[in-house]
Amino acid sequence: MLAEVAAFFADPPEALAAHTTTEADHGRIETRHHRVTHCVDWIFGDRAEPGAPAMPGLATLACVIATRDGGPPSTRYYLSSARLAPQAFAAAVRAHWAIENSLHWVLDVTFDEDRARNRADNGPENLAILRRLALNILNTALPEMPVSRKRKRAGWSDNFARSIIGQMR
Repeated sequence: MLAEVAAFFADPPEALAAHTTTEADHGRIETRHHRVTHCVDWIFGDRAEPGAPAMPGLATLACVIATRDGGPPSTRYYLSSARLAPQAFAAAVRAHWAIENSLHWVLDVTFDEDRARNRADNGPENLAILRRLALNILNTALPEMPVSRKRKRAGWSDNFARSIIGQMR
């Protein structure tokens, strides 16, 4: 399906709705060109692969071509059940990555999640749930201070740990 979608965006049958954004963050300039189509029937028609999964709610196919500081372009493809205009699609992608990056960054910095070596059975999933639970508790508990500092302080002081746990809602 990826090859079919890539071929579609490489040579679309008609001009696609597009939106371009340029952002200068963290010392680099990134330009993103978003293209969107609501023509999705061909995926399930004669061109579809035999045994391909059915996606009855599919409403939008989208493509983002991102370039950082004039480097090589990076292309990403998206399938969506929402019928989005290019501007709304661009905002949705940025919002998703903002949440994704902030959560994963905090989990890695605070809990060193990337170095976790548990691989057997349900262990990785169970520990991921516990880390997120602990992160939510630390985020909502008083006093206001960085999560990493609260975590360290709770490890040093049983009384502080009890006060954090006592604030669970």
